[in-house]
Amino acid sequence: MRLSLVFGVIGHLLLLFAPAFLPPLGLAFFQGNYNVAGHFAVALAASAGVGWFFSRWFKRAPVLWRAEAMAIVAGTWLVVGLFSAIPYVFAGLSPIDAIFESISGLTTTGATILTDFSAYDDAFFLWRSMTQWFGGLGVIALFVVILPRLGIAGRQLFFAEASISTGEGISPQIRGAARKLWVLYIGLTALLAALLMTTGFGLFDGIVHALTTMSAGGFSPNPRSIEGFANPRAEWIFVIFMVLSGTSFPLQWRFFSGRLTAFFRDGEFLVYLGVMAVAALALAFMLPGGVTNIDNLRAGSFQVSSLTSSTGYASVDFEVEWSYAMKAILVIVMLVGGCAGSACGGPKVIRYILCLKFLRREMTQVLHPNAVIPLRYRTRKISAPVIRSVVTLVILYLVGYVVLGLLLVIVEPGLDFTTGMSASLACFGNVGPAFGDAGPMGSYAFFSPVGKILLTLSMWLGRLEIVTIFALLHPHVLRYVQVGRGRQSEAARKPTEG
Repeated sequence: MRLSLVFGVIGHLLLLFAPAFLPPLGLAFFQGNYNVAGHFAVALAASAGVGWFFSRWFKRAPVLWRAEAMAIVAGTWLVVGLFSAIPYVFAGLSPIDAIFESISGLTTTGATILTDFSAYDDAFFLWRSMTQWFGGLGVIALFVVILPRLGIAGRQLFFAEASISTGEGISPQIRGAARKLWVLYIGLTALLAALLMTTGFGLFDGIVHALTTMSAGGFSPNPRSIEGFANPRAEWIFVIFMVLSGTSFPLQWRFFSGRLTAFFRDGEFLVYLGVMAVAALALAFMLPGGVTNIDNLRAGSFQVSSLTSSTGYASVDFEVEWSYAMKAILVIVMLVGGCAGSACGGPKVIRYILCLKFLRREMTQVLHPNAVIPLRYRTRKISAPVIRSVVTLVILYLVGYVVLGLLLVIVEPGLDFTTGMSASLACFGNVGPAFGDAGPMGSYAFFSPVGKILLTLSMWLGRLEIVTIFALLHPHVLRYVQVGRGRQSEAARKPTEG
């Protein structure tokens, strides 16, 4: 692995990220909070300075090796997360808390360690929302658009970062594809902000909630989340856009480009929508008054769309007000997640579909050992390497949930099993709210520093879909980094072409 190339590209991307601090800096200056404006100025200068220093190592290369593309993607998410934490440290958070909040934002997890929301100003909450918005569609996908030419890494970085299922490409040119997705992303964000303001949301609240809804993030400047606004009309609007945030953006592009049947011809979207509809009706049925009560339908639809899309908003304190059976339904939708190519976290619906097809084939072959049964999705044959990678990733996610939950229970004195396991699921799946003290109206502040570090790493791992990090720890990669050779194994050298 050419480490100078990896650090050079990461530095180049950090330098490009530095201007993101300008909007909260300008807001703080406009509101007369000059000290806060200075904090963002320091963060901007630090990001630009460190980025410029490492970008001097940047050298053009005809292609990135697969391991290098993975290292750049993983490193960029981590480095940008660290520098994004600088304003939080100035605001009074400890370094561990600041990094937790920053990584939670960029990975669009939405878990927070804040307890007293009144202690922070508008610039703080704007930056908090912006980190989620940048992380929603993908920091790397943004850089692929704004860089006129990397000379390397354009296609490789996009595919190493993006969670887009086979066949979801919308353009033969990756920069063109990324640009279209960002145009759609920006347009939907602006539309949502405008719609929220028609329901009584102020300009600031409309903007920050639009940023954190389309990114499937869920950060809100209100300590009671969406419940704190008591706005039923807005909640229905949130439901629609949270569903969209968990829907494949390439699929949405095709729909808004005029292919009006695109949604209804996509199996993954239909399963995604079907799971949410069934879960929402089940929750409404369990609430007093049943499904005939429109408020029950709204509460069920809101919470299901929020947790399935991994947004994490809450219109009700389900930790306190809902039964264990209702919470079990919420856990199910958290495990299901949204669609590939969307802003949500988790394994994605398409992977569960392929795993179920694989299991069905294996059961059939138990009865008919000599049968040749190809796996197909959308009339296309799924190759053995693809299904193997899908099954591997789903297993790693499920094992990761359990292992992290058990580790939290072990390292956290007095932590109950339910809170530990649900916090693991919420952070590893980039969902946000858990149960117990980490519930929708609670905070992760009660965790020890060790617990917060574990949860921060889990959010990072979950956003990168685990395999990226595990692959970088493979001996075939580490061996050549340690000895500094210019060659790698064929697997590590192979370009990441999607």
